[in-house]
This record gives sequence, structure tokens and C-alpha cells, in this order.
Amino acid sequence: MTVAVRKTDLDAHNRAIKMSDAELASATREMLGAKLTAYLGGVKNTRTVSQWADGVVQIRNSNARGRLVLAYRVAILISERDSARVAQSWFQGMNPMLDDQAPARVLVNADPAGKDAAHVLTAARQFAAVG
Repeated sequence: MTVAVRKTDLDAHNRAIKMSDAELASATREMLGAKLTAYLGGVKNTRTVSQWADGVVQIRNSNARGRLVLAYRVAILISERDSARVAQSWFQGMNPMLDDQAPARVLVNADPAGKDAAHVLTAARQFAAVG
């Protein structure tokens, strides 16, 4: 991993863990879109994402918040190298580093502190470092 990727990753991690639910939902929605943010947050509609982003409702599920923190970190890593559009595509496309599964699907089914979530982050770091 390059020094630039490492610094971007650390900066994104530090920002994400300090964000309120509203800030996290808003920033993730801005980069990945409302539908993908809802999917990653484990909710059925984008209205809930808007409520999170507006501070009307808190993210009640700690696993959902953990997934959004990781998604935010990954989106920052990829968008720093390319763009938010590329980050959206990366989350939804098949990834050879994840047994040809979409990173979003792996992340939704993962414990945010577990091995599968770590594999998603590793795949994103690899993509950010070498494309």
C-alpha cells in the first residue's frame, strides 16, 4: 500500500469515527447515493437515510453504523484516486479479490469488525493503490 493510500485511509478512519450519525449518513449518501447507502445501512428505503442525514432519527443498529463507517472509508479511498462515481461502481461490481462478489453484498452480510469486512477494506486499499 502506498504512503498516500495509507494516509487517506487513516484520515478517513479518524473522520468517520468522530462523525455523528447525521454527518456519517449525509457524507456516505453524498458519495454513494441514497439507495446504496440504504442497502449498506440495512434499511429498506431511502427515507430512513434522509432521516439519519437530517438528524431526525439515529442509526439504531451498531452493525449498520459500523458498515456505514467502513463504506465511508472505502468511498473516500476510491474517490480520492478516481471519483465518487467510480466508488459507487466499485461497491456494486463483481470483485475478484472477494470471490467475484460485489463489495456491497459482502459488507452487508459481514460483521463490520469481522474478517469479511476486513477483506472489503483490503480490496479497496488494493484498488486505490494500483487500480
